[in-house]
Amino acid sequence: MRIHKQGYLIIFIMLLAILTIALIINLLFPVQTFIHYFLYLIGLIFFIIVIRFFRQPNRIIEINDNNILSGADGKVVAIEEVEENEYFKDKRIQVSVFMSPLNVHVNWYPISGNITFFKHHQGKYFAAYHPKSSSENERTSIVIKNSKQQPVLSRQIAGLVARRIVSNAEVGKHVIQGNEIGIIKFGSRFDLLLPVDAKIKVKLRQEVIGGKTVIAVFS
Repeated sequence: MRIHKQGYLIIFIMLLAILTIALIINLLFPVQTFIHYFLYLIGLIFFIIVIRFFRQPNRIIEINDNNILSGADGKVVAIEEVEENEYFKDKRIQVSVFMSPLNVHVNWYPISGNITFFKHHQGKYFAAYHPKSSSENERTSIVIKNSKQQPVLSRQIAGLVARRIVSNAEVGKHVIQGNEIGIIKFGSRFDLLLPVDAKIKVKLRQEVIGGKTVIAVFS
């Protein structure tokens, strides 16, 4: 288990802020009391939560060109047929995974192939589980075509608290299934837009693991 590089600065700032607050408290109220220890404990718990948020697990990926893997850790909150109007402009099966602040927030490529489309959208910050988040929140859209020219569109979607999406995707780049796409900071959602004939292998409310759980298979 490692700490994602995107977390280094935030973790340092958080540590500095907690130590500064502790110093001020001790300067104003030097006699140690139960309240002091309680505040120290709260600060420590909060610091651990921040560190956990930026954890980057080392996972062994079983590459299979017929499988579409989850791009995120979290819970499946939507499996539905939708009209995809940004790229495909036709019907697709959307599978959405909600990441709580306690989940790993690194994202992974669901399939291997070439990136044929990438766009970052500025937007609003609805709660990530809200249906409007897929089309109105800040998000990235990434289309990957595998060696059989079967396309999958994935979206990193910022949530109510998340205010920054980091993505290493770029058009023309060849990516490997299970490699890192990037990270979404503090609560978010990951959507997959799949061919309507894809065979879905997960259920609503199911907990999934990024780069490990098979979301669907190509027909």
